[in-house]
Order: sequence, then C-alpha cells, then structure tokens
Amino acid sequence: MTRASDDYATHLLGSLGCRATPPTAAEHRHPALAWAASGAMALTGPADGAPVVAPGDLAGCARGAIEALQALAGDRCRASIDGAALLGERAAILELGRRGTISPGGACRLLETRAGWMALTLAREDDLALLPAWLGEPVRGDPWDFVAERVARRAARRLVARARLLGLAAAEAVPPPRDVPRWCRSARLGTPLRRRLRVAPLVVDLSALWAGPLCTHLLELAGAYVVKVESVHRPDGARRGAPAFYDLLNADKLSVALDLRSAADVARLRALIASSDIVVESARPRALAQLGIDARALVAEVPGLTWLSITGYGRVGRGANWIAYGDDAAVAAGLVTATGAAVGRPLFCADAIADPLAGMHAAVAALASWQRGGGQLVDVALRDVVAHAAAFGAIRHDSPTEIRECAGGWEVVADGERQVVVPPRARSAAGAARPPGADTDTVLRGLVAA
Repeated sequence: MTRASDDYATHLLGSLGCRATPPTAAEHRHPALAWAASGAMALTGPADGAPVVAPGDLAGCARGAIEALQALAGDRCRASIDGAALLGERAAILELGRRGTISPGGACRLLETRAGWMALTLAREDDLALLPAWLGEPVRGDPWDFVAERVARRAARRLVARARLLGLAAAEAVPPPRDVPRWCRSARLGTPLRRRLRVAPLVVDLSALWAGPLCTHLLELAGAYVVKVESVHRPDGARRGAPAFYDLLNADKLSVALDLRSAADVARLRALIASSDIVVESARPRALAQLGIDARALVAEVPGLTWLSITGYGRVGRGANWIAYGDDAAVAAGLVTATGAAVGRPLFCADAIADPLAGMHAAVAALASWQRGGGQLVDVALRDVVAHAAAFGAIRHDSPTEIRECAGGWEVVADGERQVVVPPRARSAAGAARPPGADTDTVLRGLVAA
C-alpha cells in the first residue's frame, strides 16, 4: 500500500508541531499512476523514448503539502489546488517537454565527466562569462559543446567545487542520501505573539523567480495579504520571462519598488519588515547582509515575526552561499541518479522540480510558524525538500509497473489500473501582476499612518 497524500500532510504538520487535521484523500493510488496523472511524468525521460516513473511518490508528496496548507488555512483558503499539478505548471505555460539529460527549460544539463556525472546551470549571461575562469581557457564555439568536451577530461567533484567557488550553479550527480535531511530547520529567536487566527497575516515577499513567489502566492490563497518588494535596479528576473507564468504567481500582490542603494529606502524596507508578520526571501544570506539587513536580529527585535528563507543548501554551513536552481538542486538531492537508474545514466525529473516542491513546503512552514506565534527563523533548502519527499515515498510495491504506448501516447499500468500519461497543465492567473512599484507610495504611506 502506498503512502497517500494525507499521510504526507499529516507527517508535515506533525514535524512542525501542528495539530491541524488534513482532509482524508479520496483515493489511494499507486504512486506511478499518480505520477502519470500529474503532468510531471510527461517531462521525465528521454525526448525520443518512453516517459519515466519518478522514484518514490513525488506527486503524492506535492499533493500532501497542499493538503497540509489547506488544513492550516481552514475556511480562509480561497482556492482548491491540486498540488501534483503544480509540478508542471511552468512547463505547461512554456510548452516544455522531456529532454533526458537536458532540463525541460534548457538552462541545465547533465554532463559526463572523467569520474561521474555533474549538472551545470547556465541561466544568466554572467554564467557564460564565468566559463573561462572555471575551465581555465577561453570558450570556443558553442558553449555547451565546449563545456561537454572539457569536463569529460576531469572529475565531477573538483569541477563542481570550483564552479561553486566562482558562483556557478553546479552539482554532482550523487545517489540519494542514506540519512534523509529534515525538510526545514527553524530557530526560535524572538518573542512569539498570541494570534487571533481570524486576522490575516501580512507577508513581505522579497523573493524572486519561482520557489519564493509560489510560496507567497499560496499564502495569499490561504488568506494572507502579500506585498512584493523589488529593487528598482534588479527587479524579479521572472518579469523577463513568460508573462502568463509571472502573472500566475504574482497577481493579487501589492508591488513596492525600492532603491536599495539608498540608505533612506533601506530604512523604509526595515520599517516595512517591522510591520509585517511573515518575511519570505530567497537570496543568499550575504546578499541581504550587504544591505545591513540581518534576519536573525530582526526576528529577535520584532515580536511575532516569522522570517522564512528559501535557500539552495541551507542558511548555515559551507553551502550557505552556493548558487542553486531547481534542476541542479534536485541533482544534488540524488533524484536524477535514482530517476535514471534503470537506463544506466542520470535523467532529469520533471521541470526544475525542487522549485515547486520547495515553494509548497515553504508555505506550510511559514503559515504554521505564524499560527504558533512567530518569533522564528525558518530555513527551507531546495535540496533537502527534494531528498526528504523522495525518501518519504520510497517504499516497495508488490505490483509491477508497466509503461507502454497507447492511442493517447503513453500509459502506465499498475494495480490493475491504467493511467494515460497526461501533459502538464496550468491554472489561469487571477489577473495581471502589478507593475513594479505600482503600490510603493500607498504601502509606505500606510506605514507612516500606522
């Protein structure tokens, strides 16, 4: 019997010390069938072959995370969401497909080295500029062809270590960890407050791209008020991507834009944080420290504040300032090694899966902390969420799983049931996201009035 989504929801809530009771799942399906129905399986496997079943029960864990959030929100929850379908939303909007050792989005690739496989993400123009320093010679011809030829002569571990030192997102393709990490870490640093749970929390969203904005989007659907804060010099990079995806995650958020090179605007940001209940950010710790924004100090100073930090590898330790994206973080969690075990080479699992999984888990952690009075610094790491979820669902099933072609493309057969591998799907945005800074004056005047 597979662990169903309600089991995982109960597990998450229990790990946070919450007494909320998640809804009972309507059905307990074999995880391969749930994976085929999620839209994520269509993104997993070689481009010219059959889609691949992910290890464990990732679809069930995603659905369980949303059930945990809904249990916390109760009647304040403004929408019913299928957590498993969130894994493929970006791919549905961008019309992405599976590409084997190339991520669906194309920015990350699995590369075979002299000793093992590694992943490298080249998502920014700055990343290309770092390649000569990483490889010790100028790039000639196509960057990816050049990189693949050069890394084949060297060992993955050393390549990854040097890439991280330079600020490139890289990860060694390792097996799943034996000791499964906790999915979040929290420290009580400040004074908790007694909450009136009928009052909605104010969330300051300092995050960018996918995991953080998804977290705050889900908090907004759970009843929170969200203020998205961006730098006038470096707004959220997702604004340059598909408008439909950006709108989906950021509609209904107020928009504040600040000049973070200005001491006056940094002071305004601190005042906004001091008036909030939850802060969500996804920057490396040193980025905010350079602005004089100390998360630990603020949690200690502001009664009831929950500070939620979404990182690649955790806020502390040697990985605290490593760059990470959803694809390479899943590689570091051992997911691509497990996904490709049957074919003898690593394969990407869905589209940047660490991002949506971490965003869902982060929303649960943030709302739970707020309901328990706050005063906490909560750290949710992309790698750890993936490793934790994959391990939770990694149990054996007596019934065999078969993947075969059918009239609709491909289907999975398990437990005497058939499930067509469906394409990824996306919800419709609630509207257009606010332009950068559209609400700056209104929000800041509100602080003065308060």
